[in-house]
Amino acid sequence: MTHAAPRTIQVVAHRGASEDAPEHTLAAYRKAIEDGADGLECDVRLTADGHLVLVHDRRVNRTSNGRGAVSALELADLAALDFGSWKDREESPDWDSDPALLSERTSVLTLERLLELVADAGRPVELAIETKHPTRWAGQVEERLLFLLKRFGLDAPPPEGPHPVRVMSFSARSLHRVRAAAPTVPTVYLMQFISPRMRDGRLPAGVRIAGPGMRIVRNHPGFVRKLQAAGYAVHVWTVNDAEDVQLCADLGVEAIITNRPRQVLSQLGR
Repeated sequence: MTHAAPRTIQVVAHRGASEDAPEHTLAAYRKAIEDGADGLECDVRLTADGHLVLVHDRRVNRTSNGRGAVSALELADLAALDFGSWKDREESPDWDSDPALLSERTSVLTLERLLELVADAGRPVELAIETKHPTRWAGQVEERLLFLLKRFGLDAPPPEGPHPVRVMSFSARSLHRVRAAAPTVPTVYLMQFISPRMRDGRLPAGVRIAGPGMRIVRNHPGFVRKLQAAGYAVHVWTVNDAEDVQLCADLGVEAIITNRPRQVLSQLGR
């Protein structure tokens, strides 16, 4: 009897290798690529002058030395802020002695620059891009995102292999906008809890990938099995503890999104 080789679980770096470097900085993503991550996860928000930047929160207060909503600031305003010094300097004692490294750890990162980094990675690296909602720029975020993907040749699947980009959101409306404008781009419906209308394992129309939080997976593993039985792939966030990694592996999920890509890859035998 022959046995099928075990399926490889994709390891995706959440906001980059964000345990080791400030989240959403060029340094965090460069480290994730060096660590061997299969993919990079990022959150995108639109600035007042139309640039997509990688910032998780609606306001910059938590991750920078500034204040205010991303949507009310221009890129030049964000470029003047420090997005990395809140991270413990002792973790990387040399970063403040090299101006280039300092910039990579403290400067706001645009989606355009991240796409350039991935293009120069020297190996296939997928992108999981989350659109943040609600936003004053409803619809414009998706429009700008798809414009950039097309510019980099990432709006259509390659002749062979998986699509290099997927768009994720907690907003079904955002995913609908993406599917309407770019039907071949995979979409992921993110879930922080199980809504009553989805308890049977269904997702919004057209979505083929479920994105449950680790708390859902931990407390309701049967829900993951329902999703799988319905034919959906399952990408779980944010998975950092060894016990949670093992649970995801036991359940046979397709992707693990983690702040610790190197450690998770090691635990999975890669």
